[in-house]
Amino acid sequence: MFTGLVEELGKVKAIAKGAKSVRLTVYGKKVLEDTQLGDSIAVNGTCLTVVDFSRDWFTADVMPETVDRTALSGLKPGDTVNLERTLRVGDRLGGHIVSGHIDGIGTILSKEQNDNAVIVRIGAGPEVMRYIIQKGSIAIDGTSLTVVEFGTNWFTVSLIPHTTAMTTVGLKATGETVNLEADIIGKYVEKLLGLQHQAKPAEKITLGFLEQHGFTR
Repeated sequence: MFTGLVEELGKVKAIAKGAKSVRLTVYGKKVLEDTQLGDSIAVNGTCLTVVDFSRDWFTADVMPETVDRTALSGLKPGDTVNLERTLRVGDRLGGHIVSGHIDGIGTILSKEQNDNAVIVRIGAGPEVMRYIIQKGSIAIDGTSLTVVEFGTNWFTVSLIPHTTAMTTVGLKATGETVNLEADIIGKYVEKLLGLQHQAKPAEKITLGFLEQHGFTR
């Protein structure tokens, strides 16, 4: 579990592509201060397991399912990525609950300066847009942000100067892709409401039903 507060910007050291998988090696510093084999690190919002590491880099295997659902396979050596270690018990939850499981890939449609903020418009598919609400939370490349406006297949977020300078969302240009993770609370609410609807059988309109509800008086 993560918070969506990026700890540092890393650099892709190497990327080895298999038939359907990827082995990713990333330069980092802060996230490696207490890292051990098997630890999780979010790379552009994607929860990956450390399988090898040194003082200033770590390696993670990206399985086919993750390759299909994220933009990680498009990374190249030298690309900048957001890095965050997992949330520890007792840490402040400064962003929102981020699982590191990507729902879809979005595209930066536009970036517009508005005084000290940058308004970023992201195009997204229905698998993400179904959970988008105004002032709701969204993780973009693992960065916890607040939705400003939204339409059928797009939404906007506003970046303060710190976020613009310290995350891939601020550094990427129009046309580039980003990993998107919707608020997990919305997914649970949707699932529970669906189960309740399925569990409750539809009532038939009978004479007894009409009498019970006062329609025959």
